[in-house]
Order: sequence, then C-alpha cells, then structure tokens
Amino acid sequence: MKNLSKLIARLAKFYGKPKPPLTTDPFELILFESVAYLVTDERRAEAFELLRKTVGTKPHQILAATNNALLRVAELGGMQPEKRAARLREIALIAMNEFGGDLSEALQLPLTKAKKALQKFPSIGEPSAEKFLLFTRSYPVLGLDSNGLRVLLRLGFGEEKKNYSASYRSVQEAIKDQLTDDYDWLIDAHLLLRHHGKELCKTNRPLCEKCPVNKVCAYNITEMIHHRGHGGIDKTD
Repeated sequence: MKNLSKLIARLAKFYGKPKPPLTTDPFELILFESVAYLVTDERRAEAFELLRKTVGTKPHQILAATNNALLRVAELGGMQPEKRAARLREIALIAMNEFGGDLSEALQLPLTKAKKALQKFPSIGEPSAEKFLLFTRSYPVLGLDSNGLRVLLRLGFGEEKKNYSASYRSVQEAIKDQLTDDYDWLIDAHLLLRHHGKELCKTNRPLCEKCPVNKVCAYNITEMIHHRGHGGIDKTD
C-alpha cells in the first residue's frame, strides 16, 4: 500500500511549505470560488481583494452594492463578468434567506448535513464543500480539487470512473484509513496536491521526469513500460 503521508512529505520537501488559504471564513470561501473563472490564482486573489476593498464580503454588503461595483470585480475575474456579478448577488441572497446571513451554525451540523448545506450555493459540489469544511477547521476531511484528485489517481489511490463524482469517492475511499485529524497537515496536503497538479502533474503532457514522486507513481511507471515497449529510451534512467 502506498504511504500517503510519505508522499505528502516528499511534495513538501520539493515545493516548500504552502502559503495558508487567503481566508478561512465560510462565506468568503464561497465568494472566492465564484469571483473568477479560468484565471490564474493571482488574478483570482486580486478580484477577491477588490471585492473586499470596494464592496465588502458580508451578504448584506453585496446585496447593497451597485451593479457597477460588482461588475468591476467580476471583470477582473475573467470571462462572463455579467453572469458572475449576478452570481455574487445570488450567493448573498442564499446566505441571507437560508442561513440568516451567518453560515457558522451550518458548519456545526453533522458532516453529511453540513456538506448539503454548503451545496445549496451555486456551483458548490461535494469536493468544494469538503474543502470549505477543512479550511474552516470544521471537519478534518481532505477535500480535493481536480488537480489534487488527478495526482492521487495517477499515484494509484482509487480508480478513475466514468464520472467525476465516482472517481472522487473512489479516491476518498482509498485514502480514508491514512488520514489524520491534524488540520494543519490536511490543509497542507490539499494545497500541495493542488500545486503539484498545476505545476507538474498536468492534465496533458505531465512533466514526469521532474516529479519528486515519480518512482512510486503508477501512471509514470505505466508510461515508462509503454515507452520501452515501443523502443523508446527511459529519460529517468
């Protein structure tokens, strides 16, 4: 069985300790997820900080904001700014109508109900809900984004299924016995796996030769065997 903690330690040694999340407030985490689309992490952070500075990040502040103020933020966050400006207002309405403007009680619900509560917000699926519960230190769950999920699948944790949700559950089942209740470790693991997926373990043409865990990676080993079978030369030898 592959040792998850050793793999995370190797990633930490290679990349260094990751920076902590920009916020640990549950409503701000939802806003951060929705404030930008298909942009760099830096641009998303810029858009979020502009929202904080010019509008505020409380539900009532967003509902009181002008359309132009929200549009200015959304334009910094990439394509379809009108749609995302409206989405920010929709998120604020849900927060007010469903949670009285405060999500703290929802985080104290049993895990399944807490996840369902967060999934009332648009575009928030189970992975994002688990990430929010981790970052707010509500539940010690290793929520994974698509990058982190891809890394663990390639390393041999779980199996890729016909749909994303099934693949996600397969990985979670595979790693559950290796997880700890240490929030700091879990948050670092999430951030390191995500970073590795963006930097080296990319969807297309992953840079396996540079990877710090390539010697125990099922995907890389399979690729090496395939390459040798076609008369290629293994670059990692």
